[in-house]
Amino acid sequence: MTKNENLKREKDAKKGEFHTQLFDIERVISKSICTIYLLICFMPVVCSQTVNYSPAYFGPNANPVPVFSDATIPSMTTIGLSGSYYFGFGDNTSSVTFSTEISLLPERVSVKVWVATFEYFRVTQAVYNERNMTGNKLSGTANGDFYVQTRISVLKEKKNSPSIILNSTLKTASGTNFKQRRYFDTPGYYFDLEIGKSIRLKNNILNEIRFVTNVGFLCWETTNSTQNDAPMYGGKIILSNRLFDFENTLSGYYGWMNNGDAPLVYSSKLNFKQTKFDIFVQYQYGINDFPYHHIQTGFVLKLSKLTPKYQKE
Repeated sequence: MTKNENLKREKDAKKGEFHTQLFDIERVISKSICTIYLLICFMPVVCSQTVNYSPAYFGPNANPVPVFSDATIPSMTTIGLSGSYYFGFGDNTSSVTFSTEISLLPERVSVKVWVATFEYFRVTQAVYNERNMTGNKLSGTANGDFYVQTRISVLKEKKNSPSIILNSTLKTASGTNFKQRRYFDTPGYYFDLEIGKSIRLKNNILNEIRFVTNVGFLCWETTNSTQNDAPMYGGKIILSNRLFDFENTLSGYYGWMNNGDAPLVYSSKLNFKQTKFDIFVQYQYGINDFPYHHIQTGFVLKLSKLTPKYQKE
């Protein structure tokens, strides 16, 4: 092999080595660019994971277990006002709730609206850290979400059949103070069926034992167009006479994200009945994913003058 051929071979080898090194540099740069791009694209998702849109990591009025009735629609329009106090697990919250149910067709169709009009809270530093709250305050105020519900009597109770009520409920995103984890900044909705049947008794102490079951589907938006879906369930027993109703309820729902989204609560309520109004007091305990004791008291006015009346022609 001549000297010129050796020089040419060495030159080709160096040229090939240069192209190999250049290719390696381009590959490293491409990987870095792709990594940076992916981080930028998925940064909102990563950040959003620090917020659990669930009842275990928010205030007690953010996404509570839905309350269901005795599977009846009232014959008159009602207006209610109640005060609540939540305590016991590092979050002390006081709130005032307003509600009204307009009986469009007495005992057949109604529209119900309720909202926690005002809330004052104080949390511990441990709860502040656990919920990843922002700001430098452990206490403050907030206003709640509006709930709008349509109720329709599907089946009226008879001797051998239960009453069935279909509820369709929309939750707005009007709640405030998301940064301190009081309310979600997203909407939600749920559908449920109330099924009730009574046993009549002939004595002066106890006139009626009523059994009510609730089944449904609850959905709420979390973030980045992701939603949590949860089957709802519940059951209650109501002991009644002409003066009072005594309710005991076990209810909850079960989300799929497993981030504190499966609350289960037990409540006991005593309702004193009058002709034109009711007065009630209730205690509720969070068994799972609802870290609160809850005491509530209030009244419900029955207003015949605000009840629509339809006359047959």
